[in-house]
Amino acid sequence: MGKKILILVGDYVEDYEVMVPFQALLMAGYTVHAVCPDKKAGEVVRTSIHDFEGDQTYSEKRGHNFMLNATFDEVDERGYDALVIPGGRAPEYIRLNKKVLEIVKYFAQENKPIAAICHGPQVLVAAGVVKGRECAAYPAVAPDIEAVGGKYISLDMDKAHVDGNLVTAPAWSAHPEWLAKFLKVLGAEIKI
Repeated sequence: MGKKILILVGDYVEDYEVMVPFQALLMAGYTVHAVCPDKKAGEVVRTSIHDFEGDQTYSEKRGHNFMLNATFDEVDERGYDALVIPGGRAPEYIRLNKKVLEIVKYFAQENKPIAAICHGPQVLVAAGVVKGRECAAYPAVAPDIEAVGGKYISLDMDKAHVDGNLVTAPAWSAHPEWLAKFLKVLGAEIKI
């Protein structure tokens, strides 16, 4: 039986940060379940597109509808081998959900692979799993990471960082390295 990966999303998750990992991990032969609090398989979350256009911060536009393929209330985290937390707006509010935090804590306590990108580490912070850990993220999340005793790792937007089971990156432009490093942590043979 192949490995199962859980992706935690919500409305206005960053479009590339959910679509690309979801499709790439399926392509690599993993079973991937994307779930959202208070939503069921077959329902959709709206995505947002964040772009870097020379302003002081990213711009935001409406993206696509992303269809969920599993039901949040039916998730048993013990049945999954790894966790992915995309960025966008979703992390700022899914981190308020107790079950989301329990899921993240489980993966951290079991030392299972966790990949988070952009604003995704906000969920890690809320779950209390970054203290003493190195974590990359979108730069605006740095104060959150440091406030809870984590070490923010500043990287170019196309780079990723690994700290044990934790694979993090600042933005979707890091997908090639972020996904390659995540697959390596999962035990796949990937040349980077």
